[in-house]
Amino acid sequence: MNPILQDKLENLPSMPGIYQFKNDKRKVIYIGKAKNLRNRVRSYFQNRIENAKTIALVTRIDDVELIVTDSEIEAFVLENTLIKELKPRYNINLKDDKSFPYIQVTNEPYPQIFSTRNIIKDGSKYFGPYTEVKNMKSSLRLINKIFKIRSCKYDINQRTIEQKKFKVCLDYHIKKCEGPCEGLVSQFHYNKMVNEVIKVLRGRTDELIEELKLEMNHSSSNLEFERAAELRDRIEQLSIYSSKQKVVSNDFGDRDVISAAYEGKDVSATILNIRSGKLVGKKQLTLTMAENEVIPKIYSSIVKFYYDEFVEVPKEIIIDSEPEESDSLIEWLNTRAIKKCRFVIPQKQSEMKSLLMMCKQNAELHLKEIQLQKMKKEGSVPYALSALQRDLRLKNLPRRIECFDNSNLQGSDPVASMVVFIDGKPKKSLYRKYIIKTVEGPDDFASMREVIHRRYSRLIEEKEKMPELIMVDGGKGQLSSAIEILNELEIKNFEIIGLAKRLEEVFLPDNSDPQSIPKTSSSLKLLQHIRDEAHRFAISFHRERRSKRTFTTELTGITGIGTKVSQKLLAHFKGIDEIKNASEEELAEVIGEAKAKLIRDYYK
Repeated sequence: MNPILQDKLENLPSMPGIYQFKNDKRKVIYIGKAKNLRNRVRSYFQNRIENAKTIALVTRIDDVELIVTDSEIEAFVLENTLIKELKPRYNINLKDDKSFPYIQVTNEPYPQIFSTRNIIKDGSKYFGPYTEVKNMKSSLRLINKIFKIRSCKYDINQRTIEQKKFKVCLDYHIKKCEGPCEGLVSQFHYNKMVNEVIKVLRGRTDELIEELKLEMNHSSSNLEFERAAELRDRIEQLSIYSSKQKVVSNDFGDRDVISAAYEGKDVSATILNIRSGKLVGKKQLTLTMAENEVIPKIYSSIVKFYYDEFVEVPKEIIIDSEPEESDSLIEWLNTRAIKKCRFVIPQKQSEMKSLLMMCKQNAELHLKEIQLQKMKKEGSVPYALSALQRDLRLKNLPRRIECFDNSNLQGSDPVASMVVFIDGKPKKSLYRKYIIKTVEGPDDFASMREVIHRRYSRLIEEKEKMPELIMVDGGKGQLSSAIEILNELEIKNFEIIGLAKRLEEVFLPDNSDPQSIPKTSSSLKLLQHIRDEAHRFAISFHRERRSKRTFTTELTGITGIGTKVSQKLLAHFKGIDEIKNASEEELAEVIGEAKAKLIRDYYK
């Protein structure tokens, strides 16, 4: 630690604020907030830090810069603003956040409504962000179809109307606009219509329909039939739109549902917007993070990034896991919420739990899309392979993986299988079956030694290339047996692992403790898939061998039928049932009339 940093750490204030860690190039690499800057910043330089990400961060800190605030909430807001602006390496950051469009309702006497990507703090209202542009365009089409909002960009005020500076356009003549440019509609009436649009954008469609019904009945009572007919048509169109929204809550409450899927450095978050019990919107956020980030930190960052000053804060936020510093988050959200907000983490099977599961599935699907895009950029190699190389610290990308498994029943009919995966996919033409020849009784270690010797001695003879990864189904014993044979064959620079079934533990050479791989990692899922395929292939071969032996024993029990005749029958017919049901003529074609008669008489 350099003397300047040491001096700053000794003189930190015990006040709320934010801290910025910088590297030796004066670049900000991490931003955090604290209720007590002295305690929080000094905690990074304690000896008991175990988090790998924090250790990596601390080794790169060369300087720290502070901004003191009056309260923790001020620090919270400032931290969020600076993270979005500077995007430090060790913070969780939102990808492409500037590209998300909003629907803007301008701050004018006769407001315009259109899409924009530029937020201007001029009193305009913004609705979004729309992470899917097609949803935003669909909302704008609905607005233009139902409401007579002007499409021109004129600066319309009372003075321009009096001067008759503008003339009505085609929209007025085809009844898509009421002509505010010539003062043909009052400001009160026009803004009332704009407020109706805002209710639709906020998901209050059903509430608006009830208000319009009352207004329609009132117009009808006052003999304003043309106005009543117009309102009737608007109600019908809004009812069609509302009927397409899925009812997901029986209590007709307002809530957002948040769930995330994450792997490596990628985070996909899905936010479902529920208003008056109906699913009115879905947002997808893509974030990047340092590896091995803690779950509460991930959810805290999602909440901070999503609920900016233009996003409506609901009464409840249904979430997978409690975010980091949840009390501060709630306090911050309540500064902008209409009603007090709270986090809800469903524990039992319920309506909310089902919504959360649906949200989780959407997040996982979105994460797969992100990984697919990565695969396209990196070539045809699946992301799971690069994750496997990272998790096992392999020298080369494991494009070819060979996996071995044994199968026997109390030592009888011992067999083994080898399956081959290339670029993460099974290559069935390269699968191999082995009948164990030198082992008696149930000895998995000896069986593994035999099959490894047979496979790789032949590989050496045929001068074929070794796979990037050898995998054995089993723990330390099976792994040691395989390594022993590979060393005997003088094979060097091989990569080998063992995967134990019981706890899904990965064992590496020269390491008695299992390797820790996250249970949600795609690399572990790939290893499990390969192991399960080797097991399936070995079991199938073992059953086939056992069945043939059973059938042969039954046939040789018939007087006059020997082993060779039994094998001929089993080679021609699919199984013992076919032999039982075959006619004497069909049997005679294979083994002759005399033998055929013996079999038919036996089964009769």
